[in-house]
Amino acid sequence: MFEKLELTRMAQALAAHSGARMAVIARNVAHADSPGYKAQDLPSFDKVFADRGQMRATRPGHLAASPESAALVPERAPGRESPNGNTVSLEGEMVKSVEARQGHEMALAIYRATSDVLRASLGRTR
Repeated sequence: MFEKLELTRMAQALAAHSGARMAVIARNVAHADSPGYKAQDLPSFDKVFADRGQMRATRPGHLAASPESAALVPERAPGRESPNGNTVSLEGEMVKSVEARQGHEMALAIYRATSDVLRASLGRTR
């Protein structure tokens, strides 16, 4: 039932994007001292979600992966290079992790509110 609502589909995509971005951030932090490591990041959610509508399957099985997962490919993040060639900024990664956490929390709040509205419309409470 929930998968038919565009709002819940968007919230699910935002939660998936936030989780994938957190994994990329964690990998960047883990490689903060690796010589030559280039920091990565995911495209912003609004770009990923806008691009999602451009791919359309013409028959079942035409697109192997969902558009959301296809768009979640890390890109090289801009940043200053340290003397050892590493571009990870721990301060920048902290800011990105807060953004990812806020996106995930917003997705959960949307999903929870949608669930509450549907329960109320069915005459149910909690």
